[in-house]
Amino acid sequence: MTGEALKDTADENAEAHGAGCCPCCCRGIHSHKMRTDEERRKLLNRLRRAEGQIRGVERMVEEDAYCPDIMVQIQAAISALNAFNRELLAAHIRGCVADEIRKGNDAVIDELARLTEKLMK
Repeated sequence: MTGEALKDTADENAEAHGAGCCPCCCRGIHSHKMRTDEERRKLLNRLRRAEGQIRGVERMVEEDAYCPDIMVQIQAAISALNAFNRELLAAHIRGCVADEIRKGNDAVIDELARLTEKLMK
């Protein structure tokens, strides 16, 4: 799909489902968050670190590395994903949650509590 077609789809979705809807014909199912360039950069850097760790695990398996060495590399990948999740959660609380509370939408607190419960399993 061309950039113009995506924009048209996004405009149609925004009209049909309210501003903030993603340009994927989601019919209002997904929320959408506009991030600053700095937020996006930080998140992508963390994801790329995790991706590199996963590639390292893959290489180690291909090279028949010693099991404990692979498990240490897996733990590094898990740590990288946890760092990503912490960064994203902090941004969510500072931005999305705080904005919704300021608007009087206390339901976002319950959503955050459910999210936190899922993350702590």
